[in-house]
Amino acid sequence: YRLAAEQGHASAQFNLALLYENGKGVPRDVGEAAGLYRLAAEQGTANAQCNLAVLYEDGKGLPQDVGEAVRLFRLAADQGHSRAFFCLANGYRLGRGVPQDDA
Repeated sequence: YRLAAEQGHASAQFNLALLYENGKGVPRDVGEAAGLYRLAAEQGTANAQCNLAVLYEDGKGLPQDVGEAVRLFRLAADQGHSRAFFCLANGYRLGRGVPQDDA
């Protein structure tokens, strides 16, 4: 995946990020995963937007930023990403990064 990721292929960037996040075939490096997710997310890859949002929400591999997490969850949800919808809804339920709304 590395060569394709370096050439800007979003799906390769996303897949390589997964490997780094989980330490599969490469040393586990959540910071490297976050950078690769960011590259794919900037190209509109909903899975990368959602995974990067989770890292921002939890402060793993980069500084915690719930506002950025919400922004990324929204981008992915706008593309129909079901996990992003769930995470965004949960944020409203808990008032995390958005005003609390149980409705």
